[in-house]
Amino acid sequence: MSFASPVPAEWSPHRAMWVGWPSHGELWEDNLEPAQDEVEALVRALAGPGRERVRLMVGKPDALEDACARFAGVDAVEISDGRFGDIWLRDTGPIFGPGSARAAAFRFNGWGGKYDLEHDDTVAEQIGQASATPLDRHDFILEGGALDHDGQGTILTTRQCLLNPNRNAGWTEAAAETALSEAIGARKVLWLGDGLLNDHTDGHVDNLARFVAPGVVACPIGWGRNDPNHAVYDAVARDLSAMTDAEGRPIQLLRLPSPGLVLDEDERPVPASHMNFLIANGAVIVPTYGDEAAARLVCEGLATVFTDREIIPLPSTAILSGGGSFHCISQQEPA
Repeated sequence: MSFASPVPAEWSPHRAMWVGWPSHGELWEDNLEPAQDEVEALVRALAGPGRERVRLMVGKPDALEDACARFAGVDAVEISDGRFGDIWLRDTGPIFGPGSARAAAFRFNGWGGKYDLEHDDTVAEQIGQASATPLDRHDFILEGGALDHDGQGTILTTRQCLLNPNRNAGWTEAAAETALSEAIGARKVLWLGDGLLNDHTDGHVDNLARFVAPGVVACPIGWGRNDPNHAVYDAVARDLSAMTDAEGRPIQLLRLPSPGLVLDEDERPVPASHMNFLIANGAVIVPTYGDEAAARLVCEGLATVFTDREIIPLPSTAILSGGGSFHCISQQEPA
């Protein structure tokens, strides 16, 4: 079964927002508490007056007490005692349709077999049950972060991820478009090429380009001389400039500074991205990585299109050590 209408845009009203809570010390090691602090700041921003009802999924029993204590007295935060391998609910959870009347669930194989963690393949079912949302199950592999939606049936994705043989062997653009049309009401798919350097998701588009309004896509521009993704960003902008959406509108670009070169503890570039912002009721939460000038310019740019929302920059350096950021750890339930 597919949705009667396409997946709503992220800027549409939400009835709730799911967020994953860092729960596994054996995965996060020294970054566990710093990551929890960053997620706590995100959740408190989301749960501000008139914003989101946050459904915080805790993935391990021994992390439950601390999570409950941190949010005691915050009425807009509901603690969900779940099970997951790690916090990336955008990829392991379901994609909710219009009004959250139904949600689409897909097979999950640990981002092409890289990280096969216990319980991750059950997250969609857990969220479906906890939200009382019927699931439509589809027999192909898909992660939510591989797609971005304009609410009118136009989908952004990358060939590097969606056509990767480690997901659905033998998929072509035509096969993928048919599957997305049947599952989530896609009318047109805009294909980009490669994602960020060292992105273990094989180029998820939510690190690369995002719809911010019908016909308008935000994408990065290189920041600093040593930005390792400078050429990738320019290729994305060039490709998008030649595209139209499902309504036939030429795509307009909002180019925003990337975080530049960000290194891990081994001095390797990591896939830091301001594009992993989260669009919430009343706010847009922007991940930052230490460069205040770049973050300020990104927030100023987003404020030109999200005039009805507060633009809130928050640190996401510890969360990034696990491989993603705010958008990756969340999933909205459309109202």
